[in-house]
Amino acid sequence: MPPKLRGKWALGITPRNFTWVIKDKLAICERPGGYGENHRRVRRQEEIIWLRENHFDLIISIIAAPHNLHAYEELNLQFRHRPLSGADDLNHFLKPFYRELHDLMNANRKIVLHAEEVGDRLLGIVGGYIRWSGMVDDPSQAIIITESIGGRQLDTWARELILNVHELR
Repeated sequence: MPPKLRGKWALGITPRNFTWVIKDKLAICERPGGYGENHRRVRRQEEIIWLRENHFDLIISIIAAPHNLHAYEELNLQFRHRPLSGADDLNHFLKPFYRELHDLMNANRKIVLHAEEVGDRLLGIVGGYIRWSGMVDDPSQAIIITESIGGRQLDTWARELILNVHELR
């Protein structure tokens, strides 16, 4: 059982690169605690506490490996593991993933979605959802919005995903 935190630490710390996609409904961030050599157990705990204290209903991890899942359980935060590896057929992954995400949001669940980092892979998937869901139908506009969310220009992979996602509807 994790130690009981007091004072300002009881509220946790905001996960790195935390960004709202849809205010108070869907957010993205890098893996709580960081990734690779930068991963820190204490930071992971503090970031998960922040998510819990800010009333997130669910964490969805798209990391291929089951990293951190035990920590979510230990801190009483619901999670779903939807692993996406480079070998996966992207369309086979996205069709049920977007449907599940859509159903969760229609059920007024407050969700945070994470990969190892907030990179083109995660941003492309989020931008694809924005277009797939019909919030923004124009592909150029969906790319511009996604680049605004990510704070940078998307790579070719992410742009292609957003351009072609309408085929999954």
